[in-house]
Amino acid sequence: MTDTQPAFTNSEQPSTRPRDFWGAPWRARLALTAVAVLCMLALLWWWRPSLLLPGTQPLVMDGGDPYLRALMRTISASESNVLRPYHVLHGGEFVGSLDRHPNRCGTIAQGPNRGNCSTAAGRYQVLYSTWLELAAKHHPQRSDDALDAVGLSFAPLYQDQVIHAWLSEPRWGNLPAQLAKGQIQPVLRRLSGTWTSLGYGIENNTMSRELPRIYRELLKEELARTNEAGLEDGDKQQKGRTEKTVRP
Repeated sequence: MTDTQPAFTNSEQPSTRPRDFWGAPWRARLALTAVAVLCMLALLWWWRPSLLLPGTQPLVMDGGDPYLRALMRTISASESNVLRPYHVLHGGEFVGSLDRHPNRCGTIAQGPNRGNCSTAAGRYQVLYSTWLELAAKHHPQRSDDALDAVGLSFAPLYQDQVIHAWLSEPRWGNLPAQLAKGQIQPVLRRLSGTWTSLGYGIENNTMSRELPRIYRELLKEELARTNEAGLEDGDKQQKGRTEKTVRP
């Protein structure tokens, strides 16, 4: 009587390990690759405002007119389309401190003003002399002495508040009313004397022609945010009235 031989030797045992990615059939590899590409495209689509138009990021300040808020974000899409728009100087350098306007005069490298220098800084690329004038009128920390504007904070909140107040001045006409009528191009034309990159001026850039479309997209966001805030305020008021009614 002979011993029964095993069906397989140690070296012949069938492998029970799952195949790795590269050992899978080509169809499976192709499907997994397609899924990965679609996921990446979906993430890029979701993050596109931050990746492609970082200058359109929401304002730091709360409140204000939604039409002006959308306009301010549109201005910064052309003037300061970087990840840190509040800290950028003319020419692309950044400052760390915003205790006051940086007042650094950077050389203009191209355009009709090539060779001159500019003190433009911040999200709205405001010149130092312009900032002193506007801050003396609209800065929340201003005093009765216009000379004190030299030391006023240039922090993001105050950049937003000062420019919002400036765009609300009668000198521009009623910008919110014009924008509510869809007159974004006439508004950009009027402001192009101050911000030449808005189009219709002497220093257009690659973003200029896209600004009306960008504005309309940003306006949808600002109107939605305003509606949400209004609903929240209404809920709080209703809750307060209810508490007063049931209070013993």
